[in-house]
Amino acid sequence: MIPNPQIRPWLKDDAFLADVEKARAEQNSTGHAAPRLDLWWLGQSGFLVHFQGRTALLDPYLSDSLTRKYAGTDKPHVRMSERVIAPERLDFIDVVTSSHTHTDHLDPETLRPLVAANPGLHLVCPEANRATVQERSGLDPQRILGMDAASPDGLPAHAPSDLSISGFRFIAVPAAHEELSRDASNRLIYLGWVLEAGPFRLYHSGDTIRFPAMADALRPYQIDLALLPINGRAPERRVAGNLWGREAAELAKDIGARQAIPCHYDMFTFNTASPDEFRAACDTLHQGYRVLGQGERLTLTGRTDSRV
Repeated sequence: MIPNPQIRPWLKDDAFLADVEKARAEQNSTGHAAPRLDLWWLGQSGFLVHFQGRTALLDPYLSDSLTRKYAGTDKPHVRMSERVIAPERLDFIDVVTSSHTHTDHLDPETLRPLVAANPGLHLVCPEANRATVQERSGLDPQRILGMDAASPDGLPAHAPSDLSISGFRFIAVPAAHEELSRDASNRLIYLGWVLEAGPFRLYHSGDTIRFPAMADALRPYQIDLALLPINGRAPERRVAGNLWGREAAELAKDIGARQAIPCHYDMFTFNTASPDEFRAACDTLHQGYRVLGQGERLTLTGRTDSRV
């Protein structure tokens, strides 16, 4: 861990937990008849989602394991932002996701404290990654829910592509980081999720670039909020890449997302990008968006229409 990361979260530690508790209490109050969903960005691709007394944690990275792992190497993972919250303090989580096995999406130093703090926790992941997920999380295999998705080249899913758990519905969709990669059983090793919570639909892309037919496949879901990486890709980084900011804005527009939030930046100095390109592209395209600070909340309200 570096002594003084440059970016302070919007909220962290006790202040962050107080805001989560406030939102949970407001959702439980009788004064909010319209549906409401609350979401916080935790840094990198991590998000906390709360809806009607249930909480999902999407791809959390809440440790300094990568900074320690790569210290003194030719690819240091120098942390740019302070941590929002220690994982062991999140003792109200029902389900957590891991879109793939890269450590900033499947971190044992995040998952094991979460599992200890939440005995009933379930973890949703690609079925192809089940063994690695079990090894890193320490979860009972029965609490690991493996999924797969049909891919644009016509290969069918080799595990459930649609499941409901803890009040949330997860629909697995392909992700290309930077390719649509499969294991020996033709199961995708990178996935994204369409997450349904009551009338709301979120799209968490995982790590991905755009691939043919991607927008056509996502458009029917009528996404309320798209959570998209913007750190881009550059060979000199020597890591698999993602959408650039402009590409994320264009994808959000093409799938018909009502709003988009950029993520996967401001964590490590060697693999980041400014959200300015994303902002400018959204403004040009008239695409709704919100740029969150780490630890900042977004509230969605009032969706009562029927969904596909």
